[in-house]
Amino acid sequence: MNQAVANPTGVDSLTALLLPLADRTLLLPNVAVAEIIPYRGVQTAPDLPPWLLGQIGWRDLRLPLLSFEAASGGPAPLGATPRVAVFNALGGRPRVKFLALLLQGIPRALKVDARLPRADAALAPLERAAVQLEDGVARIPDLQALEQKLADAGLI
Repeated sequence: MNQAVANPTGVDSLTALLLPLADRTLLLPNVAVAEIIPYRGVQTAPDLPPWLLGQIGWRDLRLPLLSFEAASGGPAPLGATPRVAVFNALGGRPRVKFLALLLQGIPRALKVDARLPRADAALAPLERAAVQLEDGVARIPDLQALEQKLADAGLI
């Protein structure tokens, strides 16, 4: 099964970011990510779901810091070189403009085109698709569903 990912916008290529997690790599358009920041100053609270690691400060805001691995049903590891991706919220909530996602390394930019082949891989919760790249499989996350998970838990 080697089908290309659909291209409803007609754009031939775009710059994307590969975001390293503990057990997978996410692929996002670079415009979805506002900034990559160091992992520091995380404020935790009791009784948080395991996928919500706490709040992190960014540009005079406090953002919910999420673990994609834990939100998808796995553990929430903290590796040797953690970083945080601040990404634009997509849910249209007036008070929620940005969310933060724990990374396990430094993201890498690459150009992708409309002929990006789908990978024959099982999808975890919160993944929309898996695509085949030269150096392996990358997962396309469902950021709206991740944000909705926060809303459903009453956290935003």
